[in-house]
Amino acid sequence: MIIYLHGYDATSAGNHEKVLQLQFIDDVKIVTYSTQHPKHDMAHLLKEVSALVETHGKEDTLICGVGLGGYWSERIGFLCGIKQAMFNPNLHPEVNMEGKIDRPEEYADIATKCVSDFRLQNKGNCLLFLSRQDESMDNTLSAKELETYYDVVWDDNETHKFKKISQHLQTLKAFKA
Repeated sequence: MIIYLHGYDATSAGNHEKVLQLQFIDDVKIVTYSTQHPKHDMAHLLKEVSALVETHGKEDTLICGVGLGGYWSERIGFLCGIKQAMFNPNLHPEVNMEGKIDRPEEYADIATKCVSDFRLQNKGNCLLFLSRQDESMDNTLSAKELETYYDVVWDDNETHKFKKISQHLQTLKAFKA
């Protein structure tokens, strides 16, 4: 099973396209969240993903997200003990989402509430896809922050929303197995 988390733009047509592409690998479950209230989102995502994992099992389950969904897939996947894949993750929404959400400071609070050095404990359980053409973020900073813990796959063509992921499906399938 693949659990898909959308980015900040939950209504983007690109979400549907990514889900259709991911269905070539496995059954896809979409979990939606508000994007406006981080603490509520975390509680909601943890509850929903935990229920899916309890029903389907941890083995061969992958949580995948783009942008803000990548931020959540890493954390929720770690807490639920499942593998994660992030596409152009928004690693610091408390900095770059000010004005878009009601309480950006909640992301900083969430970071202090998580397990200390969770990435060290999560090492090798997440696969990172970064676009060189990301118009929203400087992905070299994301790579520097995460390359010690996770394998990084660079994409030369896609933009921030990573509309087309089909060129990475075999890599995802191998990682998920």
